[in-house]
Amino acid sequence: MNYNSFEHSNNISQQYRASLQNKFGIVGDSAPIQRAIDTLIEVAPTDLAVLITGETGTGKEVFANAVHTLSNRSDKPFVSVNCGAIPETLLESELFGHEKGAFTGAVDQRIGFFEAANKGTIFLDEIGEMPIGTQVKLLRILESGEFSRLGSSSISKVNVRLIAATNRNLEVEVQNRNFRQDLYYRLNSVNIVLPALRNHIQDIPLYFKHFAEMICTKNGIQYQGISDNALSLLMALPWQGNIREFKNLVDKVITLERGVRIDSTIIRKYITPALPNYDNTTMTNALVPTSKNTDLMSNDTLVLRTLLEIKQDIASIKQMMGGLGSAFTILSDEVNSIKDNMIVTYDDNNQVPVKLTTLDEMERKLIIQTLEACWNNRHQAAKSLGISERTLYRKIKELGIE
Repeated sequence: MNYNSFEHSNNISQQYRASLQNKFGIVGDSAPIQRAIDTLIEVAPTDLAVLITGETGTGKEVFANAVHTLSNRSDKPFVSVNCGAIPETLLESELFGHEKGAFTGAVDQRIGFFEAANKGTIFLDEIGEMPIGTQVKLLRILESGEFSRLGSSSISKVNVRLIAATNRNLEVEVQNRNFRQDLYYRLNSVNIVLPALRNHIQDIPLYFKHFAEMICTKNGIQYQGISDNALSLLMALPWQGNIREFKNLVDKVITLERGVRIDSTIIRKYITPALPNYDNTTMTNALVPTSKNTDLMSNDTLVLRTLLEIKQDIASIKQMMGGLGSAFTILSDEVNSIKDNMIVTYDDNNQVPVKLTTLDEMERKLIIQTLEACWNNRHQAAKSLGISERTLYRKIKELGIE
């Protein structure tokens, strides 16, 4: 009798998980995904702060929405904020609001995101990008609900549930003093860990079917399925962009190959070479890898990226060691000289070498190429370039990139 009751309860639990997955579009039967769903079910009805961790593109916002929808605050506001997309100088006023005249351009009083989310839920995505000064105010509002608008001495109070997400290792950020330890412990009441796609590749057939059927329904296409060889090919790829990258590929394949059964030949047409991962420990002394082949086309992206990293390093060192600025100016000039003598690209016919005249021009070209490769997803482009999203926004503005 007890065994049958347990089995019945377990079946209900499985059915409930399945219904939640269907409702929120959470795909996956693997153990890591099921653990994340179990944690979601346990924490959603509470008022505990939730920290969702995982690489970019693993579905952190999907889980944040699910936590709010399953909570007792589901009929109240859900406010989503990308901390990495807001300049540091504006983040505090955006979160907590400001009074008229608090700073240049503050022509009116404005409520912040926390006030807008009162009695509901606020989702702070990319919280690892938050400046230390703003972290202090965030800790205060988490502990007491109290805050002050920028430019005001009066205390306001809100009742907000916080969900935070990051693709960074906050324990490492705490050790590096980029993130407050007390705030980390306060946020980490419950941690939902979302695995990288390469760590649960057994779910790839489910993801392909799910996304393919979605796009077919949207565009009135009949889904013809995918071959085992094509799935094996997809399961062998690294998927640095995780589920977001995978969905973009499926959307493109199904849309352009209308009504055709997908095989490995078709998949290969849509797999583009990935940009090299950002890793400052793998740089060699040679600016361009030695090769008997004088055609530099295959190394074009790598060379541009290497020069961009050198330029950024020089700028950082100049800033920290102003007294040696003139010496590094000479070093910068030498890098430009190397560029003029070594870096070439080719015209459309691969016949006439065309020199790139400035590092800014090459930097602009690299950013444009990366944005195109990431379907204009600036967050993913910043990660591929190895820079913060805030730096990418600044570069786009400085270089006049549309």
